Amino acid sequence: MITGKILKQRGWPEGKSIGLAKRAAHDLEAAGRSQDAALAALDEVRARPLAFVDDRVLGPLAAECLKLERKAAEPVDLPLRTTPLDYRTWGADAIDDAARAQMDAAVQLPVAVAGALMPDAHVGYGLPIGGVLAVDNAVIPFAVGVDIACRMRLSIYPVGPEWLRERGELLEHALTARTRFGAGSAWQGRERAEHTVLDDAGWSATKLLKSLQDKAHEQLGTSGSGNHFVEWGVLRLRTPDERLALQPGDYLALLSHSGSRAVGFKIANTYSKLAQDLHPRLEARVRHLAWLSLDTEPGQEYWLAMELAGRFASANHAVIHKRVAAAAGLEAAAVVENHHNFAWRETVRDAAGVPREAIVHRKGATPAGGGMLGVIPGSMGDAGFVVRGRGVEASLNSASHGAGRAMSRRGALDRLTKTERDQYLRTRAITLLGGGLDEAPQAYKRIEDVMAAQDDLVEIIGSFSPKIVRMADEPGDV
Repeated sequence: MITGKILKQRGWPEGKSIGLAKRAAHDLEAAGRSQDAALAALDEVRARPLAFVDDRVLGPLAAECLKLERKAAEPVDLPLRTTPLDYRTWGADAIDDAARAQMDAAVQLPVAVAGALMPDAHVGYGLPIGGVLAVDNAVIPFAVGVDIACRMRLSIYPVGPEWLRERGELLEHALTARTRFGAGSAWQGRERAEHTVLDDAGWSATKLLKSLQDKAHEQLGTSGSGNHFVEWGVLRLRTPDERLALQPGDYLALLSHSGSRAVGFKIANTYSKLAQDLHPRLEARVRHLAWLSLDTEPGQEYWLAMELAGRFASANHAVIHKRVAAAAGLEAAAVVENHHNFAWRETVRDAAGVPREAIVHRKGATPAGGGMLGVIPGSMGDAGFVVRGRGVEASLNSASHGAGRAMSRRGALDRLTKTERDQYLRTRAITLLGGGLDEAPQAYKRIEDVMAAQDDLVEIIGSFSPKIVRMADEPGDV
C-alpha cells in the first residue's frame, strides 16, 4: 500500500497533493497495477501534469500539480512601489498623519490600482477606516475588515414623530426586549430567529463555513459592541425619491448599525492569517494588507465566504427590524440600507486614468454610485443622513460611513466624563440605553463638517435625529 511516508520519500510536497496522490495510487492498484508501476505513474504526472488533466483517475492530481507549478513560478512578493499612487482626500484638514500614512502605504502595494480617503478617516488595521482601495484581481481580508459587511439599515414608518412623545415607553421596551448586544450576545432555544439565509448553500461550501452555521443561527438578530446600535428617531425627508414612495415630511424611523458578528470575525481572522502566511516578506507597515489572488483557491474561498457574510449581515438587520417593529405594532413603509466593510468587483479609473475592472475595498466607506441611496450616521447624540450618491470617479464612487473618530477609545475614556456625555444627550432630548463612554458624541468629528467636506460626493435627501438609543453596556460606562 502506498503511504504518505513513501510519497514524501519520493519528493512529493506536503499538502493537498499528497492526499490526491494516495487516492490516485489506490485506484491504480485496484485496477491491477503494481506498487512500482503506480508510483511511476504518479511521478509521470508530477513531471508532465498537463498531459494528464483529462485523465479520469489522474486528472485531479494533475490539476493540483499544475496549480503548484504556477504558484512556484509566481514571485513570492513583488516589491512595494517606491512612491504611492496619487489619490484624492476629502476633509484633509481633519485627518491625522497616521491615517494618511496608512493610506499612502496601501497604494504602494504592487496590486494597488487606485485609492481614495474619505473625510471620516482615522487609523485602522492596515487600511485606515474611511479608506477606499481598488486592487487588481485580488482581495485583502483586512482591507475589508474584521466585521465583514458591517451595515446600516433605516426603516421608515407611516407615523409621525409624536409616537416618541405619546408611546415612548412602548418604543423603549421594544428595544430592550427585542435586541441583544455585545460580543457574545445570542438568542437561545425558541428565541432563535428563522430566516432563509440559514439555508443558504454557502454554509456547505467549506469546512470553516459549515462550522459557523450554528453560531450564525444563535446570533441572527443580534448586534455587536462598540459603535453598534439600534435607535428610534425622527427622519426628516427633505427631497422625494421614487424608490421610497414617501412625501417630504417627518416620520418615525428605526436605524441600526451592525455586521456579520462572529461569522465575519472568524472568516476575517482565518483568511487574513492565511494571506500573511502567503506573503511572508511583506514589509511590516503593510503586513495587514496581505492579499489573496482571486485566481487561487484561498482567494475564491474568501470571496465566497465574504459574500455569504454579507447576506447574513443583511438578514441580521432584517430580523432586528422585524422584531423591534412588531413589538411596537409597526410595519415599515420604506427601507434604506447599505454595506460598508466589503469588497466589490467594479470598473474604476486607474492612476493613469484608464477604465478597468478592479476589486474595490471600502473599509468604513459608503458606496455612493450615481443615484445610489445610503445612510451616513452621526453619533449617539448627533444626526445622521440619508444620501443619494453622485457617482464621483475620483472617490471610487464612495463617501464616508459616519462622522469618524476624533479621539481613540482610550483617549475618550481618559478625557471625557459621564457627566459631559449625559449633558450633551440631555440637551438634545436623547435617551441612552447602555453605551460606553468611549462612544460619547464628543469622541467623534462634527458630522456637519464631514458632510460639508463631501457635498460633491453625496446629496442629502433626509436627516435622522436619534431619540432612543440602544447600545451594548460597556466597561467605560460607570
